[in-house]
Amino acid sequence: MATRHKKTRKLRGSRTHGWGRSGQHRNSGMLGGHGNAGLTRGKKSSVIRYGLQLREKGFKPANPMDDRYINIGQVNLQLDRLTAQGHARQDNNKTEINLTQAGYQKLLGEGRVDKPLRIIVPKASEKAAQKISQAGGEIVLPQQQKED
Repeated sequence: MATRHKKTRKLRGSRTHGWGRSGQHRNSGMLGGHGNAGLTRGKKSSVIRYGLQLREKGFKPANPMDDRYINIGQVNLQLDRLTAQGHARQDNNKTEINLTQAGYQKLLGEGRVDKPLRIIVPKASEKAAQKISQAGGEIVLPQQQKED
């Protein structure tokens, strides 16, 4: 085709050459960028429409089992379940709970304790230890248990 008949010749000086606002039809502008860029903003509709998976933000621990913790309040609520699974038993006037067998690595202090509990767990926060001792219970760390 001769140059004089091309659409570009007729659109000289128009800046956008019939492609709307500036930046459209150039590389990946107005699309949010190349590839998966802009999936949380400009391309959100395609995420919803096609069910694309977005990566989760934040860091993931190397060993997820190190991150197994439970609050005192949850222990109190799950006492029946722990007893049924064999991780808790009644011993005199205290309830003995082995959180290590239940798969927990740390005891945290959020919640209430209304019964004296004897809890076996590898790690415990100071707040948890304080609340348990105020209720008349105790926390046994595995190192203490071996010495007994």
